[in-house]
Amino acid sequence: MKIVFAIAEADPFVKTGGLGEVGGSLPSALQRQGADVRVIMPKYSVIPEHFRNQLKPISSFYVRLAWRRQYCGLEELIYNGVHYYFIDNEYYFNRTKPYGEFDEAEQYAFFSRAVLESLIHLPEFNPDIIHCHDWHTALIPLMLKEFYKKEPLYYSIGTVFTIHNLKYQGVFAKEVLTDVIGLNEKFFTELTLEFHGAVNFMKAGLLYADWITTVSPTYAQEIQNSFYGEKLDGILRKRSDSLVGILNGIDYDVYNPYADSYLVASNGTFSQAKGDYKNDLQRILGLPLREDLPILGMVSRLTDQKGLDLLCFVMEEILILEVQMVILGTGDQQYEQKLQEYATKYPEKFAFRNEFSDELAHKIYAGIDILLMPSLFEPCGISQMIAMRYGTIPIVRETGGLKDTVTPYNEFTGEGNGFSFANYDAHELLFTVQRVVKMFNSNKLAWTNLRESAMKRDSSWDQSAKAYTKIYESLL
Repeated sequence: MKIVFAIAEADPFVKTGGLGEVGGSLPSALQRQGADVRVIMPKYSVIPEHFRNQLKPISSFYVRLAWRRQYCGLEELIYNGVHYYFIDNEYYFNRTKPYGEFDEAEQYAFFSRAVLESLIHLPEFNPDIIHCHDWHTALIPLMLKEFYKKEPLYYSIGTVFTIHNLKYQGVFAKEVLTDVIGLNEKFFTELTLEFHGAVNFMKAGLLYADWITTVSPTYAQEIQNSFYGEKLDGILRKRSDSLVGILNGIDYDVYNPYADSYLVASNGTFSQAKGDYKNDLQRILGLPLREDLPILGMVSRLTDQKGLDLLCFVMEEILILEVQMVILGTGDQQYEQKLQEYATKYPEKFAFRNEFSDELAHKIYAGIDILLMPSLFEPCGISQMIAMRYGTIPIVRETGGLKDTVTPYNEFTGEGNGFSFANYDAHELLFTVQRVVKMFNSNKLAWTNLRESAMKRDSSWDQSAKAYTKIYESLL
């Protein structure tokens, strides 16, 4: 079974969030299931130089994009046993950042067409399936059907399209349809790519892929109703027989509490190591060395989606408790300013780092006691899975992948691996935090058992890879 992964980012080459985590770890898990997976992604200039220096040229050719004829280079690097191919075009990918430029429509329409053209040039590899990820590659199933359906190499290829976050759809001006994609006006209707007077790339993937997946079972159900459906819920309901939710996993080699190079060396039991990680984090952040206090933390984009409005509403009440708190992340300016104000007002209790540091993120996951994820919506989320892997207890809102991965603690039976609250309400968040802090302080045995339960949860990619493999096999 031969699979092409078409994806905009993959760790360790480029990672801006969960999409990069998937691109960097799911292909390896699929290969352990017996699939032959090749990943195709853009050759961004922001890829670290030591990787760029290892790239081996495979081929060069030209790609049609409406009236354009654009150069495309194809380069290869084998990483962790997986073949990664990079689409080289400096006009489109020599940028300071992967996303957010004025010509994103043209940039990723080119990438989609270049992926399809690249299939001819892959050495001794004729794919059975193209697995497309998010709006950046959503045109591929449509382009495959419209531009390549008569070509022998292409007509038997199946397509899978994965929604990582339905909120980001790739919506552009009407002119993009003819001037960039190269399709005629018959594709500008309510039943095709038209979307409130514009062209919607995500809609192409939902309409033309053979299978649609998303990154958790609960999110697959949520996006079929209007609150979560981002105005595409009608299409998703119509395609519900071809829509399935498969939980993401995390890379157990990268997130390994017993062999993490970012953490301080520690000898003894995990409880002792947890204390060492906690003290190291406190030293780095300039917080008092208080192992008796629970540390609450977040590693997150600072946006409404992540529940920052709820948190800021009850921040004073939380910081009145006998706790410490740390938040790492960047995002909306209003939240960056508010969090900095709290850090200035409560320097002994709250540390805010307005940046992203992979090293500090690892130290936070390992050093805090309680992770906060009060999300408005969360397709899957990986912070809660990483936290549990490091013996950190998550508090989450019951939505999307958070609901699927965190089993609420039952004080009578001792079952569960975290805590949750149902409604998007600041005081429900506050009451849950108060309950968890009380348990941390008053019942150390129950806390230790809860931590062990969290660490036992299987968040590896193995089960997810098996589920994807079944979908691939159904298309062969």
